[in-house]
Amino acid sequence: MLELSEELEQYILQQAGAEDDLLYELYRETHKRVLHPRMLSGRLQGKMLEMISKMVQPTATLEIGTYTGYSAICLARGLAPGGRLDTIEVNDELESFIRHYFERAGLQEKISLHIGDALEVLQNLRGPYSLVFIDGDKREYPQYLERCRELLAPGGIILADNVLWDGKVLDADTTDRHTQGIREFNEMIRRDPHLESLILPMRDGLMMTRLKNSG
Repeated sequence: MLELSEELEQYILQQAGAEDDLLYELYRETHKRVLHPRMLSGRLQGKMLEMISKMVQPTATLEIGTYTGYSAICLARGLAPGGRLDTIEVNDELESFIRHYFERAGLQEKISLHIGDALEVLQNLRGPYSLVFIDGDKREYPQYLERCRELLAPGGIILADNVLWDGKVLDADTTDRHTQGIREFNEMIRRDPHLESLILPMRDGLMMTRLKNSG
């Protein structure tokens, strides 16, 4: 895998175009006011999510793990006219922060924010979704996949973050529940004949999975 120098990383970011003022402010405020700011998607991954969403032009998108809303804004910018995005966040202390930036982005009518346990919220959602982004509790990734498979439209795409988990997926001595959850999730996708997938070595590993039309 290519190790990126700081100069090469800056070159890649320049190629992606300027980060708009709102997302830059959201990035800064998250780092100043919220715990664990590394959980933020950030400029490069955010641009990729936006690009994929614009390519798919989904009428319905699902996100598991809103955090402070950066990725949701990026995903919502690619919705088809009249499209909607359902996003789930377990931390109710972030709700006002998230809603503030959805309104600032002019996307409050397109995004439905669900505060609560993701597995419980998922049972009340109906789909079908053309695009899903999973970035929630790593221990629950296998359960997310089971439910998302039921909600995914034929030809739909699932994106999942952190599927390499800092390389722990290959470390047999690492047996914590987060690592086990990610390993099981990856294996479930690999064994499912109706899914085709690819792991991109971006950040901590981004899984791209597509449900075959015959599935």
